[in-house]
Amino acid sequence: MSIANFPELTELERILDAGARYLEVQEICRIDAKGAHLPLYSIALGNPAPELPTVGFFGGFHGLERIGTAVVLAYLNNLVTRLRWDSALHRRLESTRLVFMPLINPGGMLHGKRSNPNGIDLMRNAPLEAQEQVPFMLGGHRFSRALPWFRGVQDAPMEAENKAVCHVVEHELLSHQFSVSVDCHSGFGLRDRIWFPYAHTTTPIEHLPEIHALKGIYDDSYPHHKYVFEPQSQQYLTHGDLWDYLYRQAYQADASGERIFLPLTLELGSWLWVKKNPYQLFSRHGIFNPLIAHRQQRVLRRHLPWFDFLVDAAISRHRWLPDNTKRERLRQDALALWYGHTPA
Repeated sequence: MSIANFPELTELERILDAGARYLEVQEICRIDAKGAHLPLYSIALGNPAPELPTVGFFGGFHGLERIGTAVVLAYLNNLVTRLRWDSALHRRLESTRLVFMPLINPGGMLHGKRSNPNGIDLMRNAPLEAQEQVPFMLGGHRFSRALPWFRGVQDAPMEAENKAVCHVVEHELLSHQFSVSVDCHSGFGLRDRIWFPYAHTTTPIEHLPEIHALKGIYDDSYPHHKYVFEPQSQQYLTHGDLWDYLYRQAYQADASGERIFLPLTLELGSWLWVKKNPYQLFSRHGIFNPLIAHRQQRVLRRHLPWFDFLVDAAISRHRWLPDNTKRERLRQDALALWYGHTPA
């Protein structure tokens, strides 16, 4: 596939041109994809003051999961279009910072591969070992880059794409006292799921009370939503999960315990599209993406309220984040809900 036939990159650059007046655009690096040198962009808008919250939107870690990039691009386009007339949006951006990396694995997407051009699964590539048994192969392996879910060579540096994500997260999200991110994927089950760390262990995340509080205000505000909130470990464990790695880095570096970073994953249930259109099984793209136009359009519409909710929740964090008197109760409720036990 030539770059001229790379619709996701074409759409991203169209949006960047349309929003040039409002957007801060950085080309973090170039990815060599069989002779094509592809840009890896970071886009930001809003107030950079460190005392204000940041919300990050990420997509395209896996080149076959084009719908994840499409969902992030749809939201970025929505914002750019509204900035021309929406005074309320301008006021919201005075109180928060939004960061986008919609196309993290351009080489894999250009050539229709899950992995990056080096044959490495970017979500198995961080220097983090699972603490419990992972599914064979699926949880990450080092056998051969010719096989899916290859982690990379032992002790090798992270791939350039992951280094770029780490750079953006460290400078744009972890430099703020409160940040939340959502990373868009597809390919698991019949339901759309909101996953939170951990993926490398069944041990609960340190900010479990904050996750439970966020779920609570979303359930109250959108009681008919169709998302399943759960720790990723409830489905399977993996080595080298990048968001686990970044969360651990942020938590361990913050001696005061005041910084909150909540990395979430939107896992779109692609089996539903296959169930409605079984012929998609005969296309490697069809396993992970809606191939019928009206289903694609429905997916691009349905998640915009979730993204807007995250922005509003970040701005209004002081109204729902639990204080010390409520954290332990929320932790116990979350342990009962997601882990089936209340430890001593």
